[in-house]
Amino acid sequence: MIIFKKAADIGQFLHKTGEKKTKTGFVPTMGALHQGHISLIETAKSGGDLVIASIFVNPTQFNDANDFQNYPVTIEQDIDQLEHAGCDVLFLPSVEEMYPDGLVNKTPYDLGYLETVLEGKYRPGHFQGVCQVVHRLLTIIPADHLYLGQKDFQQCMVIKKMAELKGLKTKIIICPTLREADGLAMSSRNMRLNKEARQKAVEISRVLLHIKASVKPGDLSALKKGSVEQLTRAGFKTDYAEIADANSLELVDNWDGKRKLVALCAAFIGEIRLIDNMLL
Repeated sequence: MIIFKKAADIGQFLHKTGEKKTKTGFVPTMGALHQGHISLIETAKSGGDLVIASIFVNPTQFNDANDFQNYPVTIEQDIDQLEHAGCDVLFLPSVEEMYPDGLVNKTPYDLGYLETVLEGKYRPGHFQGVCQVVHRLLTIIPADHLYLGQKDFQQCMVIKKMAELKGLKTKIIICPTLREADGLAMSSRNMRLNKEARQKAVEISRVLLHIKASVKPGDLSALKKGSVEQLTRAGFKTDYAEIADANSLELVDNWDGKRKLVALCAAFIGEIRLIDNMLL
């Protein structure tokens, strides 16, 4: 695996691969890699792409400074995992390399409704930072395919919107969420859970499974309210347990039985905020 730390160097390398008509697949990460990330590498590899990963903990998408400071960093283990998975190239930039003109985004992304609901509501500015870093990464690494995990459902929609706004040609491929044996969605933040919190954390996936088993046409308010109460009883402070249109993320209070739905949760266990979702 080749490691680049400078945008100019990886750009020169990709120019040469482009001359050979090589298809490129890109997996952007913030490190602290788990099997969910590795499955994206493997999917890209199986598609015949030259696989590029990036590790960059992006400061502009954290609206909580403590969350940024406490984000797990496991770079040596990450490099080992990427090498074993068959990743071809790793881009490992500094903050200065990613943002040579400073962190302030002078041209906000017009994300419309997506930025006002769920993660957009509870993490103001978060998606502007996500768009800022992914746009910058795809400028440096204009890959043919971008591989993302479904666990960040709303983020996937936001990145698709950003790519559309900027006319990017990269095809975005959404891959299924990987889960632990007990159902907990794999996440870098799981590394911060102590034993007791880890045992409680699985309740989020149980709530989503309950929603999936219980949803039926008509008023959904009682199902949503019961989901929040279930998380509260388990010791969570819940931001939301919602049901939305899977294509637009419009919140659905009354279901006609036809629209494709997704259930989404975000809740704190102690200081650690976990998110998950499940297509219904």
